[in-house]
Amino acid sequence: MQTILIVEDKKSMADMLTRTFKAEGFDVRTAYTIKDGINSLASDLSVVVTDLKLPDGDGMEIVKTIKEGFPFIPVIVMTAYGSIEIAVKAVKEGAYDFITKPFDLDHLLLLIRRAMEEKNLEKENIVLKKEFSRFLKMPEIIGVSNKWNEVMEKVRKVAPLKTTILILGESGTGKELIARAIHYLGHRAKESFVAVNCAAIPKDLIENELFGHEKGAFTGATEIKNGRFELADRGTIFLDEIGDMEMPLQSKLLRVLQESEFERVGGNKPIRVDLRVIAASNKNLEREVAEGRFREDLFYRLNVFPIYIPPLRERHEDILPLARHFVSTLSKELNKNINSISREAGAILMAHEWKGSVRELKNVIERAIILCEGHCILPEHLSLNMSLLPEMVNTNAPLHEVAESAMRKAEKQRIESALEQTGGNKSRAAEILKVSYKTLLTKIKEYGIM
Repeated sequence: MQTILIVEDKKSMADMLTRTFKAEGFDVRTAYTIKDGINSLASDLSVVVTDLKLPDGDGMEIVKTIKEGFPFIPVIVMTAYGSIEIAVKAVKEGAYDFITKPFDLDHLLLLIRRAMEEKNLEKENIVLKKEFSRFLKMPEIIGVSNKWNEVMEKVRKVAPLKTTILILGESGTGKELIARAIHYLGHRAKESFVAVNCAAIPKDLIENELFGHEKGAFTGATEIKNGRFELADRGTIFLDEIGDMEMPLQSKLLRVLQESEFERVGGNKPIRVDLRVIAASNKNLEREVAEGRFREDLFYRLNVFPIYIPPLRERHEDILPLARHFVSTLSKELNKNINSISREAGAILMAHEWKGSVRELKNVIERAIILCEGHCILPEHLSLNMSLLPEMVNTNAPLHEVAESAMRKAEKQRIESALEQTGGNKSRAAEILKVSYKTLLTKIKEYGIM
């Protein structure tokens, strides 16, 4: 629910505004002095409506405080007709707009809604300048294997909650994709998703990037900078490669997780945030803790709900569905009319070890699309190093033999997976594999399964 703070010393006026705003579905807080108003400031406020004439001073003090500490909260000032000059000055100092007393309540509500919309757009634009804009909607999740379905079941269960999540897996397995899915399936989907690669930002800059800085905090700090935590307020922050974070910064992150607050670099005023934290790492964090490179208390704070993403080589059933998905999406991006993968090319894809996991598969398909002049991806378009194929494949054999050998291996693994899934029930396995019971029995005998 959006929250409005009213700072007005006349109780009758404050009560009237409170009733009006609540009737419109807003949550309302009230303060009657500048001191109480400033003490009531918090990052969860959607807008502040304040009088300029208050018992303990000038309402301009509130405007300046909000501009410095809470730049995403718009301020609308109320003023008497004879004080319009002061109100104009307040707008120049950072207020969103002013309204003169007596005023029309519908006009005030219009200003409030417009201010909220514009500030949200401003915040989103800052985020988009820092983040890749390729995921402006829920990312498409591709996978059919049992292991992938187990991952997605965990995603569905945890997404509606605020629980802190730790995503583990090798590089290229899709950790950010899962983090975005959790965000878009949860209650914060309309708010910001801010991703930070802790390994990609220089160590002497990451604190400033995460927490921002105050004006004058260091040479060149000519204005306040909002950090990623402020930009993610009410939304989700994704801390990728958290295992690369330096120990001093881990302490500051721990405080954010415990207290939901931090200070900007060069500041001493706590800034409160309401956000979901999702962290990810390709390192074994328990080993990092044991070897003194990662704080144990931070690990347990992050590891509330762990999700492990298995590498592509451990879920062969997902290789071809993913490959076909990349052919479809990348062909459009590259203005190509490619719509299929040949049986031989598919077999080679299935036989590859995929040490770079899904990211490597995507890169291979992109290269293949660039090289392909027809409508179908062929083996010669894949640019795979045949020496990396499993030992069971004779890399000196003709291409059709390589493909056949790879296909046999893939078939055997798929049948074994189906039988494991059904607890050995061959009839049910045949249904899953979309083959006749007789065909399945023949394949089981051929491959010496069970």
